[in-house]
Amino acid sequence: MKSNTIKGNRKRKLLTGILCLVMTVLCFAPATAKADMGPKPSVRILFENMGDELCYGTLLSARESTGPASVWNGIEEDAQHNGNENYAWMTLDYETWKAFVEYEDPDGYFFLQEGWKVSETKEIAWTYYPPSPFKILLYYPETGTFVSSGIYEKYAFDTYYTVDMDGITMRSVEYDKELSTDARLEAHRSYNYRVEVISLLARIVVTIAIEMVLALLFGFRNKKQLLLLMGVNAGTQVVLNVLLNVINYNSGHMAFVLYYVLFELLVFILEALVYGKYMNRLSENIKPKWFYAVYALAANGVSFAAGLYVANLMPGIF
Repeated sequence: MKSNTIKGNRKRKLLTGILCLVMTVLCFAPATAKADMGPKPSVRILFENMGDELCYGTLLSARESTGPASVWNGIEEDAQHNGNENYAWMTLDYETWKAFVEYEDPDGYFFLQEGWKVSETKEIAWTYYPPSPFKILLYYPETGTFVSSGIYEKYAFDTYYTVDMDGITMRSVEYDKELSTDARLEAHRSYNYRVEVISLLARIVVTIAIEMVLALLFGFRNKKQLLLLMGVNAGTQVVLNVLLNVINYNSGHMAFVLYYVLFELLVFILEALVYGKYMNRLSENIKPKWFYAVYALAANGVSFAAGLYVANLMPGIF
């Protein structure tokens, strides 16, 4: 009898230690977050088959401002080009900036003083409050050529478009009010859904694997119990991660993390109730309901912390 009491005390101490470890990891996991965690929607335009001729690009906006970006107010000190000491870090030189400022869009869209040297980057990456709707505008200073697109909109929190430059003859359009404003560029959506699906499947598989390892550490050996644990984990993780992918697509990473915390809490409660009701029916080794609740908390806590850690290491997959 005394021996059983000692073993019981050891098990409780072990479980208490695991629980404390989980709570410690959860407390310190968010500490890796950056100070500026506000949502940052983005628009990225990728240019394929672009030549090496000097080229600058921007997104024209239907409104006169978005976030910190805005049209020039006519004050020299506020001109956002690298010839102005107040904006020495900007990409655009004075002549290029002036050409964009003087550009007249037929749809009345505005230049918000943001520009990229796309002949080098092959990309326009507006990563902080991009305009929407917007038009793509390229400028070739060596020939005074402008090439523009039709009207596009954001379709996700992180929006991707690709423009195939093959076959577009830049020298055919001189800087002329009639010719330079024709829509010449065509962009197509290029969000990487394949990576999103891989991310979804990877999170599900890794989470189930972690929770099954925890099950073995908690002493679960009965085949029926393990099948129940695996089935419940698979069901909750599929629903959880599909919802998280939808949230990440529409609202971004910050919303993803916030809902991740909320959903994990709901999953813990659900799993604790299911395990407490059914696990003892599948084995002769009867355990108190609090034991299954501790397992559910430990399993979800460890998998949650591991998910955040791996997300920081491999953000393209998790």
